Amino acid sequence: MIDRDRGEFATEPNTGNVAPVRGGKHGSYRRRFDGNGPASRRPRGVRVILTCIAPFLAAVISGLLPARAHAQADAMRTTPEKTNYEETTRYADVMRFVEAAARAAPSVIHVDTFGYTFEGRALPVAVVGHVSDASPEAVRAAGRTVVYIQANIHAGEVEGKESLLMLLRDFAEGRRTELLDSLVLLVVPIYNADGNERVALTNRPSQHGPVGGMGQRPNAQDYDLNRDHMKLDSPEARSLAMLFSHYDPHVIVDLHTTNGTHHAYYLTYSVPMHPATDSAVVRLLRDRWMPEVTRSVRDKHGWDYYWYGNVQGQGDRRGWWTFDYRPRFNNNYAGLRNRFGILSEAYAYATFEDRIRATTYFVEEVLAFAVRNATEIRRVAAEADARSVIGRRLAVSAEPERSARQVDILMGEVAEEVNPYSGERMLLRLDVKRPESMWEYGTFQPTELETAPAAYLIPADLSDVLNRLEAHGVRMTTLSADRSIEVQTFRIDSTSVSPQQFQGH
Repeated sequence: MIDRDRGEFATEPNTGNVAPVRGGKHGSYRRRFDGNGPASRRPRGVRVILTCIAPFLAAVISGLLPARAHAQADAMRTTPEKTNYEETTRYADVMRFVEAAARAAPSVIHVDTFGYTFEGRALPVAVVGHVSDASPEAVRAAGRTVVYIQANIHAGEVEGKESLLMLLRDFAEGRRTELLDSLVLLVVPIYNADGNERVALTNRPSQHGPVGGMGQRPNAQDYDLNRDHMKLDSPEARSLAMLFSHYDPHVIVDLHTTNGTHHAYYLTYSVPMHPATDSAVVRLLRDRWMPEVTRSVRDKHGWDYYWYGNVQGQGDRRGWWTFDYRPRFNNNYAGLRNRFGILSEAYAYATFEDRIRATTYFVEEVLAFAVRNATEIRRVAAEADARSVIGRRLAVSAEPERSARQVDILMGEVAEEVNPYSGERMLLRLDVKRPESMWEYGTFQPTELETAPAAYLIPADLSDVLNRLEAHGVRMTTLSADRSIEVQTFRIDSTSVSPQQFQGH
């Protein structure tokens, strides 16, 4: 008989031959027979009931399966795809998306968190590869080239976030798995999670969408996280530094959006620029990696990419100028860790959809090069680690270096449009390419050198300094007993202080 209150089959005592199988709103059921006799000996009442409800169950199941499939497919669509590229994905939806990808491909996508934001949001990392779990130990044991890719460090620059979600979807649906023969990926689609939630239609003025608004540049402390890689004043930056120390990725990719000069490139890029960066790391990036990415994107898609810059200066100083060499920026910080730092800057005046596409093309080609040269990348990084800096003269300050000859920069044009919801001006990239010859200031030369010592002696009472160095992964030894050591001392002979405060300093 059917117990309608419980919504399941109730059998007569000792028959034990009907088992409920949960599923869906009403549940579904299958018959389980004990095998002690032919069908004709099965309880007749149960057989009649099952026969009567079979059409009903078939109708319920046929309705549930497409609904479930649709729900799963919807969970694996980004917010831009759902909204005709008018909106960007919020934090909760990013988390749901990442978790859905892990459920779809549990053997290759492992989700963990690596820290917290200022407001306490967990920072997700998806470890993608042939590893047993998401732990640093499992990643190192895989023996593959480890590539870290992050987006949304500036939460108004949102296309990298969407591109990385789409990359995770590819793995969840069984695509691009050939990459995992050589690589393990650490995918962080939403680094500035607090800034991501401060959506406003007036953030990122002049950027072409998303017209439904985007997050803000700084985090909840009002700190620019891409200026905090050294001082570690934010919990996000501390979390990231510890991730780098624990997982030790060979490649560190940071996805951004750039505005400013009206050029013709869909995307510009940069690599470590501090003059103290290991030269072999820089050569591989400048001489081969980025040129191959540029050629491949142009050949496949007809889009032009180039080194990051903006037109600045007058007269003989007019040129294509890059940004600061200091390691407070992600790509420069990665370089001083002897790692391959790569910065991507999609063009803000291309449409939101095209910026996602441009970023995706870039990530695809960066990973393709990493696969082709995985062993060499690991070797170059290991050799850089093995080269001692003790006694070497290293740059501690630098200035821009002019190119040996002028280069052709593709200048472009934009048209003005209006955000239909805010009435604010947006700029739209036009398909115009106008080469202009100018000097390029894309590298740096040292202006001051210092000899690297064997060690630094830090007083034990400077606990905050020690704490930050530990977060960076700097190796330290505690002197537990009195010792006599010959040391060199230095003193500060002058200081200069900016008239304006920057991030609390």
